[in-house]
Parts: sequence; structure tokens; C-alpha cells
Amino acid sequence: MNVRVIIPAAGKGTRLHTTENDAPKVMRLCAGRPLLETVLQATDFIAPEDTYVVVGYKKDDVMDHFGPAYHYVEQKEQLGTGHAVMVCADAFKDYDGVVLVTFGDMPLFKAGDMKAMCEMVEQEQADCVLMTAENPDLSLWARIVKDADGQFSAIVEGKDCTPEQEKITELFAGVLAFSSRSLFETLPKVRTNNVQGEYYLTEVPELMVRDGLKVKTYHIEDGDCLRGVNTPEDLMICEKILKTRLGQ
Repeated sequence: MNVRVIIPAAGKGTRLHTTENDAPKVMRLCAGRPLLETVLQATDFIAPEDTYVVVGYKKDDVMDHFGPAYHYVEQKEQLGTGHAVMVCADAFKDYDGVVLVTFGDMPLFKAGDMKAMCEMVEQEQADCVLMTAENPDLSLWARIVKDADGQFSAIVEGKDCTPEQEKITELFAGVLAFSSRSLFETLPKVRTNNVQGEYYLTEVPELMVRDGLKVKTYHIEDGDCLRGVNTPEDLMICEKILKTRLGQ
């Protein structure tokens, strides 16, 4: 399988910062290891030379820790998840294969699920496969909206849901696998017409559907995988889950 991975890891982690610790978010320890180390372990079915880590805040700390085996792409301004992938466009211009996108601050995804998504892109000749799950604790998470035939239609952020959409239990997990050509042809169509003025990667699957491309969902049973790290409380919850998995 011809696959590369992009891992956005440029964030500062403002809500995690204390006077004692101003490390990049992905360098914060969770179950004794930097968040990014756990993510890289989950994507180690992809070779280091096919792994692209998007760095920004204190990028040298990240690069020095993980060494020269990986590719590093700098995101000088953090303009959203879509922008983090856009900055990799030059490195992917001659590449025709599968691209996995998973985030450096989400340490709970499992290698088997991500590998299966990449295989699904190839086997079903899909332009995009996105991971979904259910977790009633995450009421503000983005919902997966489907059409009358049960096919993917859109991702709607929790805060933007209508009362009817709030009842949807299938949530967007945050991991996506793409056909590289379809991804980088669609990314320039993403706009910043949102409150944050950012480019959201979540717009890409919906744009693909509008263009008649093939978007599929991959549902996982473990809803805890959706959890990322934005606050000290998030870090504690993820650490507890990781330690349980590791039998600690």
C-alpha cells in the first residue's frame, strides 16, 4: 500500500500552558511520553520517510526530540487544520497515493483502525474516508450528517447544529484518509468564512461530495478515541485511558 501521513503538530497549546511549562502542545507528557510520540507509534505502519510532521511553535524542540528520520514542514502561521495540510502541498505535488491525516494532540487512535481506513481508500477507490464514532460524553463534537441513502453529506460542528442535528449520535472522530490528488485539488476551494477566519480540513469532504467525488465513513467502536488534548483536564482523561490500555 502506497501511503503517507501528515500530522499537524504546530500548536502552542495556550490552554495547557503554566508558568512552569511552555512546551509545544505535542511535547506535553501523557502517560510518560510526549503526545506526538504516542501518535507516531500509532502510525508506525507508515515509514518515517513517508511521515510529514507539521511544526510551528518551538519547532526546534519537536525536531530535536524526534530526530531527522521524519519530514518536517513549517506552518509559520496557525490558520487552521486545512492550512496545516496546505503547507505540505509542494512536498506532495508528484505523489499519487493515500494520505492519512491524524493530529499530534490526539493520542488515543489505534493503528489498526487507521491502517484499515487507508486500505479502504484503495479498495473502494474512495476520494476520502473519514473516521466516525459515538460517545455521549462529547456533546459538543461535530456530527456526521448523511443523506436519505445513508451516504455522507456533511460535517457540522457541535455549536452549529440545529436541534434536529444535535440528536445525531455519529460523531466525526478527526482522522481522515484521502486520495492524494483529490485532497490537494480540493484544498484550494476551502474558504475562511467562519468566526476564526481559519481553513478547516472538515470542509474538504463536503466539498468533495458537491463535486461528485466518493466519500465514505469508517465507524469505530471505541468512542474514547475521539478525545484530544486542549486543557489540563483533557490531558488527565487521556492519560488515564492510555494507562488503562497499557495495564499501568
